[in-house]
Amino acid sequence: MPDHPLHAPVLDWYAACARDLPWRRPGTGAWPVLVSEVMLQQTPVVRVLPVWQEWTARWPAPADLAAEAPGEAVRAWGRLGYPRRALRLHAAATAITTDHGGQVPQSEAGLRALPGVGAYTAAAVAAFAFGRRTAVVDTNVRRVHARAVTGLAVPAPALTAAETALAVDLLPDDEARAATWSVAVMELGALVCTARAPHCGACPVLGLCAWQRAGAPPDEGPARRGQAWAGTDRQVRGRLLALLRASAEPLPAAALEEAWPDADQRARCLASLLADGLVEHAGGAYALPGSWPGERPSGRDRARPC
Repeated sequence: MPDHPLHAPVLDWYAACARDLPWRRPGTGAWPVLVSEVMLQQTPVVRVLPVWQEWTARWPAPADLAAEAPGEAVRAWGRLGYPRRALRLHAAATAITTDHGGQVPQSEAGLRALPGVGAYTAAAVAAFAFGRRTAVVDTNVRRVHARAVTGLAVPAPALTAAETALAVDLLPDDEARAATWSVAVMELGALVCTARAPHCGACPVLGLCAWQRAGAPPDEGPARRGQAWAGTDRQVRGRLLALLRASAEPLPAAALEEAWPDADQRARCLASLLADGLVEHAGGAYALPGSWPGERPSGRDRARPC
């Protein structure tokens, strides 16, 4: 099958303009790539980079993280958001250590079997760590495909079978070239074909873009609202976790009152953290999972606040 007309300009642009990100450098192992992919979910590179550097320096191999209490992963997660990802990485590190001899599985099926690893992350690690020919489809990729190929301003609200099929069809035949294509399209969406105010004048496929040839019609669907933050349960959960991350010892319930003035909302958020396994409770105190001196609390205590 001959190359698609988009291949050469996008790959040439990537070779000249891609960001120098450490998880993309030659010789980077599969474990640092997996860590980066989990951290980058719904989180921009600028926030991920320092935390990724700290994680990979502290835990350069899955066994290093697996040897720590899961609470240490939550503590080191800092303010990246969506902290359950830290627990998933810890669980994946444990599975890699115990079931795979400390080596990240190379197949998508093996990666999908790891705790917390879904279709996107498995495809991304297979492509970016092992050079596999597989469709890696994130929001940036979907937007580039929607505009350049389909002629739409924005992709569908959720990934469709047609989008997945298009991503597969666009893959170059050569395995290494396909892996580079996957990251190149992603980078184009992140830097040029952005959601708001795309830099079309700098796009390497401007003359081929179906959306531009159609006159760049605006999206006619309902406006897509960003997620609120101030006053939400997400903010309260973050403040509670921040107090626990900053403490080397379990904290009594009274110490958590400073996190948020609304007692009902605070209690609801604390209960949700307990249910998610991000916090444990015993003897009237709270701590990150596995951060207790001596014997850890029972499952019943971990699941129920005072």
